[in-house]
Amino acid sequence: MAADDRLEDDELARRLREAHRRVRLLPPGDKERLARRYLAICDLAKRDPERAAVRLDAFLAILDHGADTPRKDENTLGD
Repeated sequence: MAADDRLEDDELARRLREAHRRVRLLPPGDKERLARRYLAICDLAKRDPERAAVRLDAFLAILDHGADTPRKDENTLGD
């Protein structure tokens, strides 16, 4: 099965490309954290496009509003 077949939703692919473009333009501190989230959504899109689309909506909302609050486990470094 080709990669194109697994990602059936052309709209999802377009939105993922747009999210990638926006993440690339972020300042280094934000870029690293949000790039990890972006990659997780891309990985999910290979297995479950519908669920990835939902997560992408939330991710784009974060990019639109800058309201990214780290989870409790992201704030600590093993404390």
